[in-house]
Amino acid sequence: MQLHRTDVVDGAIAILDQYGLADLTMRRLATSLHVQPGALYWHFPNKQGLLGAVADRVLAPMDEPVAATDWEGQITELSHRLRSCLLAYRDGAELVSATYASRLTTSKGRERLAGALIRGGMTREEADLSAYTLLYYVLGETVDEQARMQMDSAGALPQDKSPLFDTISATERFDFGLQLFLGGVRHLLGSRVR
Repeated sequence: MQLHRTDVVDGAIAILDQYGLADLTMRRLATSLHVQPGALYWHFPNKQGLLGAVADRVLAPMDEPVAATDWEGQITELSHRLRSCLLAYRDGAELVSATYASRLTTSKGRERLAGALIRGGMTREEADLSAYTLLYYVLGETVDEQARMQMDSAGALPQDKSPLFDTISATERFDFGLQLFLGGVRHLLGSRVR
């Protein structure tokens, strides 16, 4: 059987979901695909290249059309979609954070956020900086959320620290931060003489 690039990414995602990012090794992946580790390097020059492709798969829904027509609705929809993409996979936020930091992902999610902000009235430079700010907010909030869920499921958190007993849900906490971000953008835009 010939090994295809999509087979390698599928196998990596299966390991990510079952064991987590720390245990996603080229050796484990090769074993699960019943090939020698060298066969993986035919499709990816190194593990970092593989992780970039896995992150692109995780972020694929970011390319889908948005329903909202105004910039605030688009930012809200894209931010929630990004969070959902990250939560769909074990260690998804950690993986995407690492690949964004090393510029390995080709996802255009950040660019879509910047485009919505430009439509709202920001300059390109402001929109780019704001999109990075929002991206890192979503990544950081979701890394924390995933880590707490995993620690709780492993019994590593005392009962009173479990996310199950939080008075505010993770989604409500996320929305609060997102509304602060949007309020800051509205303030910046509203302070300009038009």
